[in-house]
Amino acid sequence: MKDFTKLKNLIEQELAKDKIVVDSIVMEEENKYLFLKIVLDKIGGLDLDTIVEATHKINPIVDNYDIEEENYILDISSKERKSSNE
Repeated sequence: MKDFTKLKNLIEQELAKDKIVVDSIVMEEENKYLFLKIVLDKIGGLDLDTIVEATHKINPIVDNYDIEEENYILDISSKERKSSNE
């Protein structure tokens, strides 16, 4: 498993003013596609608009980061929250 600690730190520095943290970053293969999965978290959760804004900030960071794999799909999501009904 690759170590994305430096990438995580770069992203968190960019998202710090929005109080967003990186929960995890992993590179996974699913159905013959390679995904760079970045899971974000924030106290109170993240709505779709906030994830889109964060994605616009994360994209250039990932583009400039030296990832060995050339072809992958960037997948940015929020940490799942349990509903209060569970």
